[in-house]
Amino acid sequence: MGSTILTIASQIQCPHGGQATLTTANAKAKAGTAMLLETDVHVVAGCSFMVGNVPSPCLKIQWSAGAVKVKAGGTAVLTTSSVGTCSGASPQGVASVASAPAQAKAT
Repeated sequence: MGSTILTIASQIQCPHGGQATLTTANAKAKAGTAMLLETDVHVVAGCSFMVGNVPSPCLKIQWSAGAVKVKAGGTAVLTTSSVGTCSGASPQGVASVASAPAQAKAT
């Protein structure tokens, strides 16, 4: 059936509640909003992760496992099945999709 394509209208957060700012290098809009690409890196703000008493927030999300069949400009688009690795000084968990407006699906 396929997974929902992630766009700049989606809401994504780190495992500690930090919110990602979604921007994309994809200049083409599909269904009124730009699809996110596997090569996009998203900034995270508001992460509360601590190591002991030292703040160690997630700062960015890097992606893998984009759509196999759907590409934009030769780059795989992101779907709800894609894996976003949240990191600060080191990897700190996997991003979660809080919402993804169901505009299109991809495999």
